[in-house]
Amino acid sequence: MPEQPHRFTVRVYYEDTDFSGVVYHASYLRFLERGRTEMLRDLDIHQGAIHAGDPAARFGFAVRAMTIDFLKPARMDDLLTVESEPRTIGGASLELDQRILRGGELLVTARVRIACLAEGRPCRIPLEIRGKLAP
Repeated sequence: MPEQPHRFTVRVYYEDTDFSGVVYHASYLRFLERGRTEMLRDLDIHQGAIHAGDPAARFGFAVRAMTIDFLKPARMDDLLTVESEPRTIGGASLELDQRILRGGELLVTARVRIACLAEGRPCRIPLEIRGKLAP
């Protein structure tokens, strides 16, 4: 993995907030998803290409479990950094730690367990992908 942790920047827009200008809790899930997707893209793992490829080799990643702690609120127009870092890789799953920061201020932490699936069933993570994700 080139840089640990992987960093992705996101701006908070009006659509991400509730009536008071504070980020709505579900918006953090989208920020975390974008961070994971960009981490994969930077590792040359393109989910769109995997889904469009050979039907026998198609697989996908799905969130199996997530523990999230909301420590401090983000607000409209904040510039946030989403950090993503693989922790463990199993045969058919991986676990990541993610953080959302505003400057150096920690706002959200998440532990995410991702399953590798093919045709709706667990499958082994391909060796090439495992090598790219190895912490």
